[in-house]
Amino acid sequence: MPTKQKVSKRATMRAARRRQDLRAKIFIGILVLAALAVVASLIRGGVSAQPIEGVAPYSGLERNHVDGQLTYEQNPPVGGSHNPVWQNCGVYTEPIVTENGVHTLEHGAVWITYQPGLPASDVQALQALTRRSGFRLLSPYPDLPSPIVISAWGYQLQLQQADDPRLKAFIEKYELNPQGPEPGAPCTGGLGQPE
Repeated sequence: MPTKQKVSKRATMRAARRRQDLRAKIFIGILVLAALAVVASLIRGGVSAQPIEGVAPYSGLERNHVDGQLTYEQNPPVGGSHNPVWQNCGVYTEPIVTENGVHTLEHGAVWITYQPGLPASDVQALQALTRRSGFRLLSPYPDLPSPIVISAWGYQLQLQQADDPRLKAFIEKYELNPQGPEPGAPCTGGLGQPE
């Protein structure tokens, strides 16, 4: 018959083994979660690192603050000298002053412009998309080269309709683009009252 000491010692050893097994399971669980996080990060990074078909890059853009009307090489512009006051981000149903919109691009916003005759369903989709972030600007823009043009500082994409998946891919990649001059600078406190 086992003594009380042997019984107590076995119970202590079993308890220690259970704690050790529990620690091993927790450790393995943490490793699995960490591995999944790394894989998810790589997938997200891989998606955003992919080039977006049709995006035109522009470099060597000036960023001077000047008063008055300016002429730009791109339509609409993707950067360059601009008004000292930025356009507040949000939805506008009337054209805005281009030079103020360019200043907003400098702050890391994306500027979605559309031809004034764009179907109402597309305009509504663009408005909903714009309202999802404080760094998006939407306005009609006469004489665009395509029905919809989305611009960020140094990048532009022409689209035919609002449901083109490249629109969201462009926003994901270039909104608050660290390659822009002042990403994250205010997109409020400037000019205009969006809807």
